[in-house]
Amino acid sequence: MKKLFARWLPDPESLHRNRWLRWLGPALLHRRLWHYSRRGVAVGVSIGVFFGFLVPIAQIPIATGVAVLLRANVPTAIAGTLVTNPVTFAPVYLLAHRVGSVLLDADEPTPSQAASAVARDARGGWTGLRERIVGLGRPLVLGLAVLAVTAGIVAYFSIMVGWRLRTAWIWRRRRGRPPF
Repeated sequence: MKKLFARWLPDPESLHRNRWLRWLGPALLHRRLWHYSRRGVAVGVSIGVFFGFLVPIAQIPIATGVAVLLRANVPTAIAGTLVTNPVTFAPVYLLAHRVGSVLLDADEPTPSQAASAVARDARGGWTGLRERIVGLGRPLVLGLAVLAVTAGIVAYFSIMVGWRLRTAWIWRRRRGRPPF
């Protein structure tokens, strides 16, 4: 499993040469950041998933910086940000808008309804457009925050439990007992 991750993820030197991550300097080369331990991987993935949902731009540098500060596994933090990609971006943002609308108890239009209303109503000018965008923003930001926190917590505990179950299964198999 580690070899699969290592093949697809960057090595410490390539990240150290990256102009966006150069500010991390020698801290990026710390041995603990590249070791696959249960805690490091769980924290790394949860950081990546959190910033993958919450931040639409520069997710990888932000997740890497936080992973370095928290001494989490950097490759898994980078991989966790890929939860939002060009394929999943639209569904995630629509879900976030719906979650935010439900939590705010708002009868605000969906993004597609707002876009068609802006196209129909040119009389509102910039003020009307700004009001519609701001109206979309509140539920979207709240929904993204809720999804980011929830998905980060779920990712952390899923990896901790899954890693523990896999370790128990390996030890039981070594002792000659059936796995479960």
